[in-house]
Amino acid sequence: MATISDVAARAGVSTATVSRALNGKSTVDRDLVARVRKAADELGYQPNGPARNLRRQEAAVVALIISDVENPFFTAIARGVEDVAHEVGYSVVLCNSDENAEKENRYIDIAIQERVAGVILSPSGTTTSVAKLAGRGTAYVAVDRPLPGQDSDVVLVDTRLAARQATTHLVAQGYERIGCITGPSGVRTADDRLAGYRDALRAAKHRGSPRLVRRTEYKAAGARRAALELLRQSEPPNALLIANSAMAVGVLQALQELQIRPGRDVGLVAFDDAPWAELVDPPLSVVAQPAYEIGAVAARLLLARIADNTRPPTTTTLGARLQERASSHRK
Repeated sequence: MATISDVAARAGVSTATVSRALNGKSTVDRDLVARVRKAADELGYQPNGPARNLRRQEAAVVALIISDVENPFFTAIARGVEDVAHEVGYSVVLCNSDENAEKENRYIDIAIQERVAGVILSPSGTTTSVAKLAGRGTAYVAVDRPLPGQDSDVVLVDTRLAARQATTHLVAQGYERIGCITGPSGVRTADDRLAGYRDALRAAKHRGSPRLVRRTEYKAAGARRAALELLRQSEPPNALLIANSAMAVGVLQALQELQIRPGRDVGLVAFDDAPWAELVDPPLSVVAQPAYEIGAVAARLLLARIADNTRPPTTTTLGARLQERASSHRK
């Protein structure tokens, strides 16, 4: 089996140059990179990977366990993770827990079996199996939601404040009955968004009622059912705060079924600026979260944790931005 020294000798460069060239470092001249890769191909050289820890034989791979691969928020996080990891030669394996604690646990077991260098995950509920990672000494970072009962690096968004700002915007537009469709109880982001909604109503001395709130899974189907329930009441809401973009799809489906016009008969603000949000009629007002940045920051924290697992845990909280569009501006 060819070694890195063999490649260096064939290409006429140092082993350090071979390593930099094969790991995509921008400091290496393009012609030199081509020469190194040609030598590696001719010799059949397969690098172990820059992230391999020879003492523990960890693969140059990180596992990313996200809650919903169909949600553009999580796919943008994945892109941020992948871009940072790729820069230093790590590969990323994407796992979809589907908001299911059992699936999440299974993926954690697989990550341990495959001896990945680290794990980034968005916890799916009120319990988690990351203690197994901690017990093995595998680095891990949480995104979007903190890990229950665990001290770890975590990257969050101040989603309670964002929900308060979005609801305050609806109050300012003159909506009297503002409803909220949020995620399951015990999921930190769902709880925080409901709390922020209530914060805004209290601050405005605005009417609030449990009849205007529904909790359901972070999916379109659940949000559709919730919206139908809310809007078929004798005193339905005339504005809605919606906890994510998948739910927004379900709400729009419900409005279409009931022949209620979004942005005209009912004001809407949804979390996450999905690619389609500007294309609906009227364009959807959103709370834009920095999803790509969440992934990039988490990846950097994980790399630092892999290098030194004794570092004290950190919490990074990013801000969100209300993007006002026609769906929430009262005519």
